[in-house]
Amino acid sequence: MKCISIDLDGTLLTSRDEITEGSIRALEELTEKGYQLILNTGRAHADVVKLEAVQKLDVPIFCVNGSVLYSESGEILYEATLSISTYKKIFSVLQKLDVGILVYTNYGGCPSTLPPLHHKSKEELNTLFHEYNYDDILKYDNLKIYKLIALVHQEDVERIEEVIKALAGIDDVTMASSFPNNLEITSHEAHKGKALFRYQEIMNLSFDEIYAFGDGGNDLAQFEVATKSVAMGNAPLHIQQKADLITKTNDEDGFAYAVRHLLKLISTEEELEIIV
Repeated sequence: MKCISIDLDGTLLTSRDEITEGSIRALEELTEKGYQLILNTGRAHADVVKLEAVQKLDVPIFCVNGSVLYSESGEILYEATLSISTYKKIFSVLQKLDVGILVYTNYGGCPSTLPPLHHKSKEELNTLFHEYNYDDILKYDNLKIYKLIALVHQEDVERIEEVIKALAGIDDVTMASSFPNNLEITSHEAHKGKALFRYQEIMNLSFDEIYAFGDGGNDLAQFEVATKSVAMGNAPLHIQQKADLITKTNDEDGFAYAVRHLLKLISTEEELEIIV
């Protein structure tokens, strides 16, 4: 069986959080040909399933950079969490650095998940982070912490390196960026590439080929295990340099273009017309 592992933001989704008609047709044809499609994203499950375009796809969803694996029916197959003691260490460091902090839990995002913040102003973000009472998080019963995100303003992206260095002494965590102005911290067991192997074991499957599509630092983990990795044209240069192939941007049907023309996993329209 062949697997297609696809990131969402900046990859399958356009800048308007939509899936193009071309990409929808490509997904349908891949399904008809028997490929295993998987959405492999940094988003929380609630932020994935609210997307109208995704609601039409009957596929497994790997969320929070491989922290939580969901089956096609929405059943949780696997969870990787941060211990409360590790969370406290990370939070203490981030708080001292005075960066925005998002905490992904089984109760949702505290004070939010990332997608709703994309269009907020600098002032709105500062207010959100400074007014939120993070002490309330630890009051939840049976709390599970999947991820923390350190967030800086676009003009301060160089501060992410400062955050990475400050967290270097904390064991058993994985760090990656989905956007240049953030750092996502998860359990060392949370990994987009490991998730693909873990899913095969859970479902008793064997992928003889894995095609991975992405645009961010958190996609390098799936590039590492892929037979072929495809970076989007909108991906930063250092991500493109790690990929086997580079396609068009997410706003230019980049996913569909790669599937049809670069990888030739399905026929082009021209070939279909000849066959007909």
